[in-house]
Amino acid sequence: MRSKRSQILIVVVAALAFLPVLAVDYVLDGYAKSRETNKLQSALDAITHDSQTIVQDAVLSLRRILHNSPSLCTPTFFTNVNLELQQSIYLRQVAVENAEGIQYCAAYGSGVNYRVLSGSLAIPGHTETLSVVELEGEATPLLKITQQFGGNRAVSAFVEAAPLVAREVTPIVGNMRHLVVSLTNGAPIIIRGDAIDFAALDADYIFVRSFAGDIPIKAEAGASFSALRSSYAELDFGFTAVACLMGVLVLILMLKYARRTDLPSFDIERAIVAGEMKPYYQPVMNLKTGKLIGCEVLVRWVKRNGEVVPPGAFIDYAEMSGLAVPMTLSLMEQVRFDLEELCAEVPDFKVSINLFEGHFRDGTIVDDIQSIFGGSGIRYTQLVFEITERRPLDDRDAVNHVVSAMHKLGVRIAMDDAGTGHSNLAYLHTLGIDIVKIDKIFVDMIRDPHVPVPVIDGLISMAKDMDIEIIAEGVETQEQALYLRAKNVYFAQGYLFSPPLKLSSFLALANALKPSARGSNLNGDMAA
Repeated sequence: MRSKRSQILIVVVAALAFLPVLAVDYVLDGYAKSRETNKLQSALDAITHDSQTIVQDAVLSLRRILHNSPSLCTPTFFTNVNLELQQSIYLRQVAVENAEGIQYCAAYGSGVNYRVLSGSLAIPGHTETLSVVELEGEATPLLKITQQFGGNRAVSAFVEAAPLVAREVTPIVGNMRHLVVSLTNGAPIIIRGDAIDFAALDADYIFVRSFAGDIPIKAEAGASFSALRSSYAELDFGFTAVACLMGVLVLILMLKYARRTDLPSFDIERAIVAGEMKPYYQPVMNLKTGKLIGCEVLVRWVKRNGEVVPPGAFIDYAEMSGLAVPMTLSLMEQVRFDLEELCAEVPDFKVSINLFEGHFRDGTIVDDIQSIFGGSGIRYTQLVFEITERRPLDDRDAVNHVVSAMHKLGVRIAMDDAGTGHSNLAYLHTLGIDIVKIDKIFVDMIRDPHVPVPVIDGLISMAKDMDIEIIAEGVETQEQALYLRAKNVYFAQGYLFSPPLKLSSFLALANALKPSARGSNLNGDMAA
């Protein structure tokens, strides 16, 4: 019979299966807003690009006129002006005037009647200036580009500012509903649509802005998103249908899965919250002195009925599901309270805690170490964090970043299961590994203390060459201990000394082996 919590979880998953249906509007809103914003931006960029081109062409026209005309208001001058007028479809008029606005001459043989709508702005990198004027006979304001000539005269060219929006059309350009083209000081040139305070727009409004390169002209435009969103009705229907099919498929798969499993991830998560994941402590011994130098923290699932579940039954699933990270944090908090007094009394005592590949992906493990052990009786220099080599550390930049941050705290890093996984010792050296732990599968190769084991010897030789400390795991026989000690491997753990112990048994062992003098060196010669 399925447990009550499993039934609850199935109901939750059933509800979650249809989240895609509820998310259709959110996803499609995001897609539509992005698409329409890009369309508006492209249209606005085209307007400012045209304005930039027109002003630059007018500047060149003025310069050609002045370069080819020895004096102003002469037949040669008018010939040059008429030539430029014929070649440019946006150049409306050319006039010569003094600083007071008195005109000397203009194209077409008549004066230019205009009203100034803005002050003059300098064009960066040019000697010409730019202003907005209203020319008699023109429905839309024009740009006046002016070049000084001599001491008291100036030649001005009058051009269209934005031909794409010179006429009233709806929609204005593309999907725009409101558009303002102005000088960069805010003086308006063209306004289309209702007057809009762009600074006070709400989330329903799409707003874009564009500048005309080095020309002091800008454009701002926008449209109501709700009005644009209505054009996506067919896509809305299609997305909803696909989301419904996905929801049904997920629900069917979940029901099939629930029939075949007791939902272990749920049980593991509950066990972590309930404090059933307990640290067990396996002593690490000095083979040379026979002293206790530290311990490795190993997890056991101690159920409420007293059953102890070994890690092989759940650790892979916990790592795959991401629950290994909160499980490790729970263990670290328990270790702090369990060993704080012992570590304060024995400053050289080392505590090894296993980490998983997921700790290096989320990048918060260093903050967690500081939060849990900072200010406690366990100093950072007493902590050793072990990385298993059985799973690849794909993001090596992230790993290097985390290891570097740990080293800054004073924490040491060990590579567990060395030689069995995806890395070589050369890589471990670049990673900043301080300790390698020789896996039990290699230690088991030792049968006689006098018979060489090339694999073990090679690992020991490479580690020593790179000045990496060595700890042997899974030592179960006197022959193995003697062989390792003869190879100058002095630190070991395994059933020859003790299995993993619950806290009370481990503290009894530690107190029995602890020197009588408070604060004396418990481990003899283990590196700090």
